[in-house]
Amino acid sequence: MQISSLLWEEIFHVQSRKGGAAMTPQELAEAAAAAMWNDDSASQRLGMALERIAPGEAVLSMTITDQMTNGHGMCHGGYMFLLADSAFAFACNSYNQRVVAQHCSISYLIPVARGTRLMAHAREISRRGRSGIYDVRLSTEAGEVVAEFRGHSRVIPGTHLGEG
Repeated sequence: MQISSLLWEEIFHVQSRKGGAAMTPQELAEAAAAAMWNDDSASQRLGMALERIAPGEAVLSMTITDQMTNGHGMCHGGYMFLLADSAFAFACNSYNQRVVAQHCSISYLIPVARGTRLMAHAREISRRGRSGIYDVRLSTEAGEVVAEFRGHSRVIPGTHLGEG
């Protein structure tokens, strides 16, 4: 699913189409992701795409450009961290609660060449109270794992879709 191609009206009117019934967890995750994507200029401007969203899970992708390389001619680790952090953010915000990072770490496993399309698959490990733990695996489209990221989340006041 490319979030940028979703029709906003369709997403936000799921409830009315279902006769006022509550959204399913998947519909809620999609609507929260759409609302968040709309304000996420960092992810958009770097050419990221939201490939998949589900409750507690997100997959984002990004192609490494010349502007993202370091002095060794390979992907700068900060861009890999940013991709993982964005996937983490979409996964932990998929319940229509506003959630921020509390702590994150990354282990870089192998260098990434320019032109490589990276996939960041975030999945929920634990979610209790206001805290959560999410693991993000960064890999090439061929499935070669290039980095592992772990994020600790914290719920803050507010929702993405309002209280209704």
